[in-house]
Amino acid sequence: MKRQDYNALYKKYLAGKCTPEEWELLNAFEDEPGLEDIAWDAELGDEEEAENRIFSKITEGVTEKLPVKTIRFGWLYIAASFLLLATAMGVYVLNTRHKKQQLAVNKVKPVKNDILPGGNKAILTLSNGSTIVLNSAKDGVITKEGGAAVNKTQNGQLVYQANDEQNGAATAAPIVYNTVTTPRGGEYQIVLADGTKAWLNAASSLKFPTAFTGNTRQVEITGEVYFEVAKNKDKPFIVTSNGAEVEVLGTHFDVMAYNDEPVIKTTLLEGSVKFRKNKAEVLLSPGEQAVSAYASGNIKVQKANIGETMAWRDGYFVFQDENIQGIMRKVSRWYNVEVVYKGNMEDKEYGGKISRYKNISDVLKSLELTGTIHFKVEERRVTVMQ
Repeated sequence: MKRQDYNALYKKYLAGKCTPEEWELLNAFEDEPGLEDIAWDAELGDEEEAENRIFSKITEGVTEKLPVKTIRFGWLYIAASFLLLATAMGVYVLNTRHKKQQLAVNKVKPVKNDILPGGNKAILTLSNGSTIVLNSAKDGVITKEGGAAVNKTQNGQLVYQANDEQNGAATAAPIVYNTVTTPRGGEYQIVLADGTKAWLNAASSLKFPTAFTGNTRQVEITGEVYFEVAKNKDKPFIVTSNGAEVEVLGTHFDVMAYNDEPVIKTTLLEGSVKFRKNKAEVLLSPGEQAVSAYASGNIKVQKANIGETMAWRDGYFVFQDENIQGIMRKVSRWYNVEVVYKGNMEDKEYGGKISRYKNISDVLKSLELTGTIHFKVEERRVTVMQ
């Protein structure tokens, strides 16, 4: 089963519409696709025996065996595996153990008072200030705004359909704006009137006209939004957020502009974009990322880690040499929890990958297996401790 199939089934599960057969498919899903194709090398001895021996050694004292600052999880035991078996097959063995544990998590009794992951949740605010809760709205046309029909589809998208006159050449008609806002623990997808697709991460918003009637297509965001912009050489698509501006004609890119993050990031996947802040401007090529601190007008262009940037849209947490504060900001937004800290943890960095559709206990257990950090969950508060 592919990731997109898993996401569709999971949304059915949240809505209470999963059949027993579909529930079995969800239970059988494995976090690390592709490892099944790696063959075991017979020269390493018996596979099960080797796997048990390595797993046993890791769990005996992973803390003492990791004198480095970067702690790997997600692929739960990769860092420790290099200390025990300096071969690629060693990584495979330990990842296989991880996959078996993930399957077991789905079949054991749930953790008491566990916290479920986020899901398809958003609120639509109309031009008159009235609101519609999208996750409880019926499928089909839910309203009409500025002459555009607003449809909620069966797969949880919001689709705007404006007539050709409204969405074509510039007119004197007033521009009507709508806003879609995802709460903490929510995500949503929108198709704008020009065909542009937008994916909103948790705790984000997108303000946009119901029809693009001017010489530009301008929207405003908070939080994080990924765009696949419909091409129109005559109407640049402009995204504004926190004093920064991104201009494109037709391209795929991600903008991360949370108020609780230290920087704004624009990551380009396809096409080209101009990133502007104050009087500075840079032109990005595919695979590049523009980074700018809120308190500074400077823009740094660097090579992007596309897998890490796009992990949230693909249903994963992916971290690369990230401190626990950065990790927990993402966890806090997705699981809608408060995070508090006990002790100094700024000298440790973590890396790894885990599904966003696991309960919070699975994510925290993965971090705890590094032996460097512990968590206490009380209602919707998570205390982070050494």
